[in-house]
Amino acid sequence: MKLHRPRRTEVGGKGDEMAVQSMTGFARAAGEHDGSAFTWELRSVNGRGLEARVRLPQGFERLELAARQAIQKRFSRGNVQANLSHARVGPAGAPVVNEAFLKQVADLARHMQAEYGCAPPSADGLLALKGVLETPNGLEPQDGQGGLDKAVMQALDSALDALETARCSEGTALAKVVLQQVERIEALTQRVEKDPSREPEAIRERLAGQIKLLSDASDQFDEQRLHMEAVLLASKADIREEIDRLKAHVAAARSMLDEGGTIGRRLDFLAQEFGRESNTLCAKSNAASVTAIGLELKVVVDQLREQVQNLE
Repeated sequence: MKLHRPRRTEVGGKGDEMAVQSMTGFARAAGEHDGSAFTWELRSVNGRGLEARVRLPQGFERLELAARQAIQKRFSRGNVQANLSHARVGPAGAPVVNEAFLKQVADLARHMQAEYGCAPPSADGLLALKGVLETPNGLEPQDGQGGLDKAVMQALDSALDALETARCSEGTALAKVVLQQVERIEALTQRVEKDPSREPEAIRERLAGQIKLLSDASDQFDEQRLHMEAVLLASKADIREEIDRLKAHVAAARSMLDEGGTIGRRLDFLAQEFGRESNTLCAKSNAASVTAIGLELKVVVDQLREQVQNLE
């Protein structure tokens, strides 16, 4: 079976790249073969890995392994449930008497009549016994199963095509949302970088004010040592590294969305890195304006994580 992968054209603008897929979707495909009608229903929801579950009617258990393998060839993540229903669409066919079994039952009935005086068996009584009168159960004879199996698996392939299209359609919409959130993170990072509180003059004034407060409170401070400690604290509070890493993560996220394909796990990891940097930025901030931006950044990062966890 050739793996069908729709091409991505929406996010990133490269029409020859793989589509971003959501892990949720629904699809149905039906078919008929020589008096048999069958329908596949496929449902896909989020999952850490890939779990393929197949439910088949009685007599079709032989197709379970092939159906699982077909699903596993298409997807890498998500919980996929495939249900097959089957029914006869033509005449049920004339009942068939199992003559060998009927003879055994009749012989046993005559023996019981002779030995124990039981009433003689009646024709309708014998025919009512389970296994004596057989009716077609809706399945093809053993030598005709090959054609039915092929038709059923072709219908599954069509259902998988439809499910993949549904997942790609939702994935494209999700990718747009993720891209918007990445752009918001980028804008907030730029605001932090340009915040007036990070200007050298503002830092000097803030430190000078703090030193003056301490000096006015007591004459026991070593002014030179105090200046050294102040410079050290200012160095520890510098958020240049966090800003640079946020910029690098933004570039990585854009690259993944442009690449497409199975990027859900990598984007989820990147969202964790965004969260780590935003937490550090808030912890190191010594200005209310930077803290406010950091808190807004954390909200956007949480929203980003919720979305990327839906992607394959």
